[in-house]
Amino acid sequence: MLIRNVTSADLNEIYRIESENFAPEEAATYEAMKWRISKISDTFLIAEIGGQIAGYIEGPAISARHLTDDLFETVVKNPATGGFIAVTSLSVDLKFQGKAVGTRLISALKAVACEQKRDGINLTCHDYLIAYYEKYGFINEGKSQSTHGGASWYDMVWENSEL
Repeated sequence: MLIRNVTSADLNEIYRIESENFAPEEAATYEAMKWRISKISDTFLIAEIGGQIAGYIEGPAISARHLTDDLFETVVKNPATGGFIAVTSLSVDLKFQGKAVGTRLISALKAVACEQKRDGINLTCHDYLIAYYEKYGFINEGKSQSTHGGASWYDMVWENSEL
């Protein structure tokens, strides 16, 4: 499995995977993904297996400890260091699920957070995914203020112990 940074050539495949894995009200739009690729490619990672995109993880670096809903619509170029990487999407192609793609992407994003001297990584998830993220060292910090897609979310935070 190859983990690499996103390129603009990945957009159509990324959007297909996003659309297949998330409800329409939760999925990023084509334009939002295009914007993220252009602005935050340093925190947008792709997993490839056999030359095919197997999944991706992405999100902007922000100063806040918890992700906010505005990040799903608008991102700006990441500062060089500091803050938290706010994961706005982790998605694995259906045909590659169960092959540790998500595990490898989370691990790779942690390495990026350490290299970029980030405070950590934050994300929101549904209650049934809390245990999944806890396996990777994320702490459940309770119900999120996020109402993205009209859903109920939980704030999860991984702190960079290297700082």
